[in-house]
Amino acid sequence: MSAAPRIIVVGAGPAGVRAAQALVEAGIRPVVIDEGQRSGGQVYRRQPEGFTRSYTKLYGSEAGKAESVHRDFDALRERIDYRPDTLAWNLSAGVLHVVQDGRAANLPFDALLVCCGATDRLMPVPGWNRAGCYSLGASQIALKAQACAIGSQVVFMGSGPLLYLVASQYVAAGATVVAVLDTAPKYPSLAALRGLFARPSLALRGLGLIRDLRKAGVVLRKEVVPLRIEGDAESGVSAVVVRSPHGEERFACDAVGMGWHLRSESQLADLGRCEFVFDRVSRQWLPKADADGRSSVSGIYLAGDGVRILGADGAEAAGRLAALAALADLDVAGARTRYQAEAPSLHATLRIMARFREGLARAFPWPHQYAARLPDDTVVCRCEVISAGELRSCVGDKEAHEVNRAKAFSRVGMGRCQGRYCGHASAEIIAAASGLPVEAVGRIRTQAPVKPLQMDTLEAEPNR
Repeated sequence: MSAAPRIIVVGAGPAGVRAAQALVEAGIRPVVIDEGQRSGGQVYRRQPEGFTRSYTKLYGSEAGKAESVHRDFDALRERIDYRPDTLAWNLSAGVLHVVQDGRAANLPFDALLVCCGATDRLMPVPGWNRAGCYSLGASQIALKAQACAIGSQVVFMGSGPLLYLVASQYVAAGATVVAVLDTAPKYPSLAALRGLFARPSLALRGLGLIRDLRKAGVVLRKEVVPLRIEGDAESGVSAVVVRSPHGEERFACDAVGMGWHLRSESQLADLGRCEFVFDRVSRQWLPKADADGRSSVSGIYLAGDGVRILGADGAEAAGRLAALAALADLDVAGARTRYQAEAPSLHATLRIMARFREGLARAFPWPHQYAARLPDDTVVCRCEVISAGELRSCVGDKEAHEVNRAKAFSRVGMGRCQGRYCGHASAEIIAAASGLPVEAVGRIRTQAPVKPLQMDTLEAEPNR
């Protein structure tokens, strides 16, 4: 191309930072869209300006990596068009639609690198709509960005490495963690262990977190079945009740952090009409991408946890690889040579990450069987207050065996979160009630805006 291509990176987490870095090295000045106030994404979320907590205190064993990502992004600031506090709310042919400070803008592109990361994957529990219930990610935000705990006596419940990481971060910050309640089996399967041993040092680090929690006096339980979160409308959460190998147990608390691993933030890929595929191990629909991050739509590249949950290290490698592939596809001078030199090593890294990802998904499985057994009065969609019984009625009375049909009848997934927190569980409930595999009931289709806009948002001017 004779003129410099217009390249946009959405996201300033590990994948977005490394993508922007590769673009700058090639002489491109990319636009970097960041929904956050500062770079780092969720995993390396920065503390606000003026806060002085050390990297070790904030990020623990990941302190060195967090500092590296932050430092490298800061070095890029003068060579990129960085737009923090900016929401990418829609995507049409060759144009990204964003809004910042109530002003909309249409940004045309030659290549779009979507590095949107992931959010918590949540399973409804009776009482999870009470005040005092948070996702694991929200628990982290409170600690990192607001320097406070979500409660004075906290229980963490769910499954996956993030469960133990957040609990450890709370203990390190001096908060009282009552218990960590894990729905995963006590012993991983052989297939899970094979995957976990793809990154033995990281697996050992996870065991170290568990050891440190035990030393801190935190109650640890595996193979739990969540029964209910107790409390009332006035004071919120008062206890978590589970069934474990120890019998029925009640843990008094005033806050609960919940999460079952992660779900990809794939809304922009959906709006861009990218093809999706069903991942049987994690039981979720994911955007289809080739080994370099090319989606099924020309000009759209996908990297990081927004396409596959590979963790921060995998996101860094995927972000750089997608940027190199985009540069080569656009015939930027010297890009093809750089791609050929770096791609084999990046591919090898991502293969290791993929094996580890599968090991994690098998060791900490999504407890889909619990959705089928949820009491009818359990709130599934907290935004619209839709219960499990209402979804089952959609199946039985209205023959809504597809999730978007059930959405039309019940309004599940039509609230502020747009199905981010209820979509997976809703699909499991509908599938169980229909007697169908969960992939057969589909996924909630994305509608723009991907997140609510201010009522006074000004209309975008012509593309610029």
